[in-house]
Amino acid sequence: MKTKILNRFFMLLMATFVLSCSDDDDNGPDQMEADPMMIELNIVETAQDTESVSILVAALAKADESASNDLITTLSDETTNFTVLAPTNDAFADLLARLDGFDSLDDFNTEQLQNLLATVLTYHVVGGAAVASSALTEGQVITTVQGEDLTVSLSGGVYFMDAAGETAQVTLADVETTNGIIHLIDKILLPQAAIDALSDVLLSSITDLAIATPTLSNLVAALQAADGDLPAVLAGEGPFTVFAPTDDAFATFLSDNGFASLSDVPVDILTQVLLNHVISGAIYSTDLTAGYISTLSTAGVGGNNLSMLVDLSDGVTLNGNSSVSAADAKALNGVVHIVDAVIGLPNIVDHAVANSDLSELVGALTADGNTTFTTLLSDTETDFTVFAPVNAAFTAFMNPNTNDLNTILSNHVIAGAAAFSSGLTNSYVTTAATNADGDNISMYINTDDGVTINGVSTVAAADIVATNGVIHAVDAVIDLPTVVTFAVADPNFSTLVSALTELTPATDFAGILSRAEGGNTDGINPDFTVFAPTNAAFEALAEIPGEDVLTQVLLHHVVAGANVRSTDLTADGDTMATTLEGDSMTITLPGTGDHKADVTDGAGNSDIGIIAVDVQANNGVIHVLNKVMLPDTMN
Repeated sequence: MKTKILNRFFMLLMATFVLSCSDDDDNGPDQMEADPMMIELNIVETAQDTESVSILVAALAKADESASNDLITTLSDETTNFTVLAPTNDAFADLLARLDGFDSLDDFNTEQLQNLLATVLTYHVVGGAAVASSALTEGQVITTVQGEDLTVSLSGGVYFMDAAGETAQVTLADVETTNGIIHLIDKILLPQAAIDALSDVLLSSITDLAIATPTLSNLVAALQAADGDLPAVLAGEGPFTVFAPTDDAFATFLSDNGFASLSDVPVDILTQVLLNHVISGAIYSTDLTAGYISTLSTAGVGGNNLSMLVDLSDGVTLNGNSSVSAADAKALNGVVHIVDAVIGLPNIVDHAVANSDLSELVGALTADGNTTFTTLLSDTETDFTVFAPVNAAFTAFMNPNTNDLNTILSNHVIAGAAAFSSGLTNSYVTTAATNADGDNISMYINTDDGVTINGVSTVAAADIVATNGVIHAVDAVIDLPTVVTFAVADPNFSTLVSALTELTPATDFAGILSRAEGGNTDGINPDFTVFAPTNAAFEALAEIPGEDVLTQVLLHHVVAGANVRSTDLTADGDTMATTLEGDSMTITLPGTGDHKADVTDGAGNSDIGIIAVDVQANNGVIHVLNKVMLPDTMN
């Protein structure tokens, strides 16, 4: 790399000065004042006495290390006059940022580089005359000592245009010396000779890089047509990583979407599609990792940034359909990777299809030509949250309860809301799955340690953002829950679980309440309506009774053979139900205070409240109590 650059030109050298002399940058150009004392000094002495051009002085000295150059002696000659355009330290710093491959002035240690430096420096010198700013005219062409021309512009100030068409503004004019005049400028001017030599070294902005690449003309046109002045954005500070589609990629995109030309693409969509190719930060191919990254497109649900899947299994593939064909085109403000396909705005189905680790899920969703799920999850009018089992989860799932697979899949979908991990709390949500009665099944989310679903499935990759929702990849299939599933998963019921298991070993409460089929010989058949006391409810008891009494107490909290939801209760009045223990309980609407409903137990206690309703399982429903119900001990 270094040898190649050495054979090119000086530009890199200039850059180095900035780093080596950066401590001098604190002093502005106004230090070089045209007072009478200054006129006692020649051009070189004046520059040496001015901190804001100290890097220029260092550059002259570095160029003179070559036996071919003697710039300091020449510019000190009192027998002739010069006009010098003196770049400030900041101008050198700006140039250094554009140069790739050198870090300090010490790297420029050959005559070739030193001669290149002299080429650039002499492009800032006019020999034989001290030209004051007042003598300049609009459009005037000035031939420099280097041999190439500069063009003058006087619109809004005094400017000099170089061979690249870039302009340097005079920030301090007419500093007189004994052998000429100095004008301080804010940018280093480049002759064509230096530009040609530095074609692989001198960095441009992402926008300029795209403009200079013939196969990206459609991208440039699209950037110009989009909202938000994207050419200016991608020429800005950044840094950015841009995955740049070729002209052929754009042609395919237009054809596939029924557009005759770029002008037919709605501007808002075009803007978001382009932003979906841009990542914050400069990410080179060697730094890319497999997984999801966020693009600058805000077409994600709720205005969130869309996710992009990076697949490194065979080169670099993005969202499953766009491959990097040329990587790591370094720009001044980031890096560009050329891609062979336009990256569209993915919905949930697109993301699932693109991710090879969700192939079993996609296969299950589309088995036997089923399009129900793909149609549903492509809906643009509804937001979704999908807990997507990875392939290993499907491999491990044996469907122990022989539940309908489509219903199981629906149990991974929340319709009507996009729930991001940052907004999740310990709570129940409603899935798209339904029980035999058509009631939507609940899901319990626990965030005490990561995100766990129904106590059995953990989120492994969160917040994959699509246009119509969000995906969370999970490590286990979420089977249809029983009422036992929720009791075990919810830490608020840990005492109830203990009572149902270790404190009552003679009764298989867990087995009974996990039943999904009727026709049991003991007559205890689902559905079950369970009134579940919280831990606090058990703590309010003077003591937890022994097994025989506790068994009856627990049976008094279960109604078998019915899925009694809050909507099934008498709206303004009493609803009576017989429990497995044998006594009846009474539910009264409306409840008092914070109670959803009031409950009178078999013992006649009427200060019991239902504080949460309709936790719906596949084999029944749970309502949460703030006190433990007691049966009638006298019957």
